[in-house]
Amino acid sequence: MHISVLGAGAWGTAIAAQAALHHPTFLWARDPIQADAMDRQRVNTRYLPDVHLPPGLQVNEDFSAALWHAATASPPGEGTRHPSKTHSSDHPSGLIVLATPMAGLRDMLERLSQAPVAEHCAVLWLSKGFEARTGRLGHEIAQQVAPTLRVGVLSGPSFAVEVARGQPTALVAASSDALVRQLAVRAFHSPQLRIYSSTDPIGVEVGGAVKNIMAIATGVIDGMGLGLNARAALITRGLAEITRLGVALGAQADTFMGLSGLGDLVLTATGDLSRNRQVGLKLAQGRTLAQILDELGHVAEGVYSARTVLQRARTLGVDMPITRAVVALIESQWTPDQAVHALMSRESRSEH
Repeated sequence: MHISVLGAGAWGTAIAAQAALHHPTFLWARDPIQADAMDRQRVNTRYLPDVHLPPGLQVNEDFSAALWHAATASPPGEGTRHPSKTHSSDHPSGLIVLATPMAGLRDMLERLSQAPVAEHCAVLWLSKGFEARTGRLGHEIAQQVAPTLRVGVLSGPSFAVEVARGQPTALVAASSDALVRQLAVRAFHSPQLRIYSSTDPIGVEVGGAVKNIMAIATGVIDGMGLGLNARAALITRGLAEITRLGVALGAQADTFMGLSGLGDLVLTATGDLSRNRQVGLKLAQGRTLAQILDELGHVAEGVYSARTVLQRARTLGVDMPITRAVVALIESQWTPDQAVHALMSRESRSEH
């Protein structure tokens, strides 16, 4: 099968590098200078400077060529028939992977919806979060702007650098479309990557989004030196918040005990490669949010999605006290001490 990954950040580069070990793979970079440098030097010096790209991975800035690569064996004009002559959109055999931050997902889906060749492919996104302006999850954006595409999400506990190095990782491909799930497994399942499938894209997306907020909170707890008991309590109650919101949005509760729920939460909340955890650690040190984001130099999705998640939870009547505390912290309404006091002084209640 042919795979095109759109977005040459750390995660897009990592997943493309792994796919290229087994399938013809095209990595699209928005910046022509970056694309040329990656293609010549065989390394992404900005995001993954210590990982060499496999020889079979094409890197280019030509968006149309990326789409044609996924839908056919080569771009038009090089002896390849139009995709409608080779396979039907009812049975796509190529895969397009969107490796953009959540803020860029709508734009990419809109571009694909206007490209007829994309209808001959399945589409997966790696984005984790809620869209800041609308509060929508990825599948809701797709329903709005690209309803004819066959789509799904690939998520789970994964630091890009470890995936790029070929260290053992397990992910979950979620879609209501069985063929999309099958193509995702076929594309990425390997000795390095174990791919599970799920029929619950809502739950997988909620878990992947809200765990970033809980990672900020856990970073604050650890940065204040409050101990392992406090960390365990925060993670456990954080999972309860994630599950409440997910079920209210139509997810299956069991999903949150899997890779995209508990798995991704534990990784992001405790792993020091987590940007969201780093935000929390630095907030506990008294750094301002502007200083922290400037130092990180990368997107920390929890910062941008916390307010959106809280607003959507309020609309649904879902109580999310940890999320509320994180919002108060990043908006400088509370200090870390005040946030902890607010959480610990809440009235006792049934655990479930």
